[in-house]
Amino acid sequence: MHEQQRISHNSQHIAIIGTGLIGASFAAALRANGYCGYISGCARQQETVQRAKELGYIDIGSTQAAEAVKGADLVLLAVPMLAIRATLEEIAPHLAPGCVVTDAGSVKGQVLQDAQDVLGDLVNVVPGHPLAGKEHSGVDAADETLYSGQLVILTPHKTTATAAIAEVTALWQLCGARVEVLEAAHHDRVLAATSHLPHVLAFSIVDMLSQHQARDEVFRFSAGGFRDFTRIASGDPVMWRDICLSNREPVGEILTDLLEHLQHVQQLIEAGDAQALESIFSNAKTTRDSLIVKYQRDLTAQQAARRKADSVDDQVKK
Repeated sequence: MHEQQRISHNSQHIAIIGTGLIGASFAAALRANGYCGYISGCARQQETVQRAKELGYIDIGSTQAAEAVKGADLVLLAVPMLAIRATLEEIAPHLAPGCVVTDAGSVKGQVLQDAQDVLGDLVNVVPGHPLAGKEHSGVDAADETLYSGQLVILTPHKTTATAAIAEVTALWQLCGARVEVLEAAHHDRVLAATSHLPHVLAFSIVDMLSQHQARDEVFRFSAGGFRDFTRIASGDPVMWRDICLSNREPVGEILTDLLEHLQHVQQLIEAGDAQALESIFSNAKTTRDSLIVKYQRDLTAQQAARRKADSVDDQVKK
């Protein structure tokens, strides 16, 4: 694959702390797309470490993060949000000079603060957030195509080295991802609305209905729409608990907006206002349909650009 050959990176040893879905998929994608360096991994359970080795995702593993990062050029923290600070404290004394530290968490302001407090500066810290996942977690759910065509947002500080940003960008691109850079606080506000809120809703709806007096009938007669809408409620509860608590202010604000909107919709239903209700539903449909069209258009353009770049690369090699 010529796209892989065009991507330049310097990391010959990558350490992945947390070899669950996100971390193991990162390793699997790197391997599948030609990464020939050394990958060490860390997980809380020895069984997980062994499984990651059996699947070929890591070369060596440990249940101790400090051991896994020794000699690494780059460290990816793929652990729950509320475990990032403790993990940084554990690995800080063992990081090689110039080692780049990145992560895959869903809240970026907290990561920058934790890294600043623990490491003392943010020169080699590049927070990241891959907008990809599955409803299932764990090393056996890892997928080498998980990041293909998906967006990864990086939120470096103004003091972060350009070389560190370029290195993290190159590795995510090697995984097949698209990379964009945002300011951390802006990222956290946007993701509170587009990612954190939907997960809170899905978890809340399923939890509420699980306590319904007609619980058995509710779930027995659930249709495809219910299953599609609540799919993300099968996500890791600990991870999403940590995300909500780490981003509590933006999540709280968007929940307040939603509750006000739901109360308005409730009033329209109780008043029998068909026209106003249809207007809300129509606007929602039009908005979502346009987003789907835009996504497909952007994806097609990106694929065309990659084919063109590959063609140019082929001509140069000839």
